[in-house]
Amino acid sequence: MSAKIVTAYHLRDGDAVFLREDTSWSKDVAEAAVVETAEAEAALLETGQADVTRNIVLDVYAVDVEIVDGTPKPTKFRELLRCLGPSNRTDLGKQAA
Repeated sequence: MSAKIVTAYHLRDGDAVFLREDTSWSKDVAEAAVVETAEAEAALLETGQADVTRNIVLDVYAVDVEIVDGTPKPTKFRELLRCLGPSNRTDLGKQAA
């Protein structure tokens, strides 16, 4: 199994968020908990689904990542784009910060 992180959309602002080891959500992919076993992935997904029930996030799923300089980097373009924020206006969102 490859390394994985768990992601979702935050219901308050619609941003992509990543599940941290302390089971809170972060907008920074570098803070995501990285797991390498199916059991650990299932445990993170279960935690994420509990937050769906509590109306904190929506659409929880696991993402394949590679570790680059100690930071998880999604291997699929779609997920890389989600980490950067909206692509239609670079003067808004995460790119502007």
